[in-house]
Amino acid sequence: MDGDVKAVQAISDYRIHVELANGRKGCFDMKPYLDFGVFQELKTLTYFGQVGIQYGAVTWPNEQDIAAETLGAGLVDDGSIEVR
Repeated sequence: MDGDVKAVQAISDYRIHVELANGRKGCFDMKPYLDFGVFQELKTLTYFGQVGIQYGAVTWPNEQDIAAETLGAGLVDDGSIEVR
């Protein structure tokens, strides 16, 4: 789909850099989610860094996920952030 996640990478301060299939790219802040349910596990930085993509959504190994629609709504231009 056009809004599916094409690429994702963990960056500093519990943020992820996301590229969507429609060409949009930017930064999504995960901090607001870290105190709730299954997302609490993401507070461990080594685990947070295991972010990936499955079925067009951002995922982590223990089934935490963020849908592309949620990412698209919260995506912020990160032109000043260096992504490696």
